[in-house]
Amino acid sequence: MKVAVLGAGAWGTALAAHAAGHADTMLWARDAAQALQIQRSGENRRYLPGVVLPEALRSSAELDVALRHAAPDGLLVLAVPLAALRELAQQLRARGARAAGILVLAKGFERGSAALPQQVLEQVFAGWAQHPPVALLSGPSFADEVARGLPAALTVASDDDALLRACVHALHRDGMRIYASDDQIGVAVGGAVKNVLAIACGVCDGLEQGSNARAALITRGLAEMTRLGLALGAQRETFTGLSGLGDLVLTCTGQLSRNRRVGLQLAAGKPLADIVAELGHVAEGVYTARTLLELAAQHSVEMPISSAVGALLDGACSAAEAVRALLAREPQPEREA
Repeated sequence: MKVAVLGAGAWGTALAAHAAGHADTMLWARDAAQALQIQRSGENRRYLPGVVLPEALRSSAELDVALRHAAPDGLLVLAVPLAALRELAQQLRARGARAAGILVLAKGFERGSAALPQQVLEQVFAGWAQHPPVALLSGPSFADEVARGLPAALTVASDDDALLRACVHALHRDGMRIYASDDQIGVAVGGAVKNVLAIACGVCDGLEQGSNARAALITRGLAEMTRLGLALGAQRETFTGLSGLGDLVLTCTGQLSRNRRVGLQLAAGKPLADIVAELGHVAEGVYTARTLLELAAQHSVEMPISSAVGALLDGACSAAEAVRALLAREPQPEREA
């Protein structure tokens, strides 16, 4: 199977490097200079410096070239941030893109619409009878580790069985294990909420609140994630799997987590604008928090940890005040979400 990865950020490049090990793979970069640099040096110096990419991996800045590479029965991997997903989907529809399926890597809730990634595509593709089926990929996976060939286990979710088999065939090899799911909502919600909770854990670590506090945040954060997912129609068991608890633990504790890094720097008193400007990568939790809380309010779902993060990001409180607000909550029985 041929694979075309659209988006040459860290995660898109890492997945393309993995796929290129046994599939004819092309990486599309919007920036022509970046595509040329990757092709000539075998390294994505902007997002994965020091990682040697497979010689078989080709790159291009021509979208039509990448789309022809995947047509008619290859796999199109959309590896752009959620904020850019709608525009890319519109381009795919305008060009009549053909493929066995589309695999989406974006995580979060879209600003304005509060749509999950698969819902963005549903809206764009409405009325397009021949659009390829859609799947989501999520789970605990730092791009740098995947690019270096270290082990990882991920979940691919779709309601199309043939696409699930194609994704497993394309990606399940060497150190990467791919587990199939039919719960697109649960997989997408887990991928969105965990980034907001990772900011909370970064604040906790930055204020030196200890391992006990971090474990409590992860556990109660999982309850928040599950409550919202169930309200949106997800399956409960998804949240104890790789795309729920697995990704949550990694993002809340890993040294490579951008969202955790945001929390650490907020705890140090650094302005949010400066933090975002210096990251060099997208920290989805920053952009997801407000939309997440609006959605929770619409469905009457209580999310106190996410609410505290939202207040901190909005400048309504300091990091220390956010922690104090959580500790001051009234006692209640522990129960399932």
